[in-house]
Amino acid sequence: MAALFVFVLASFAGLEVITKVPPTLHTPLMSGANAISGIAVIGAMVVAGPDQLNLTVWLGLIAIVFATINVVGGFLVTDRMLQMFKK
Repeated sequence: MAALFVFVLASFAGLEVITKVPPTLHTPLMSGANAISGIAVIGAMVVAGPDQLNLTVWLGLIAIVFATINVVGGFLVTDRMLQMFKK
């Protein structure tokens, strides 16, 4: 129950912080989000590491796929946005 309470509070705090961000800061925030997703990839690899195939391993593999897609897509979008500022 305590974890759910923390999750709800973090969700509200995150929503308030993100809605107050000016458009010029979206690129640095996206880079930070990519770093967090990279940490999620490492954590998912640790979870998916055991030799036994059970639900935890499958969820870890799915987390690896989704976090990797997020990291690669975020870097591509960030690169494209930064290209707009070059002459």
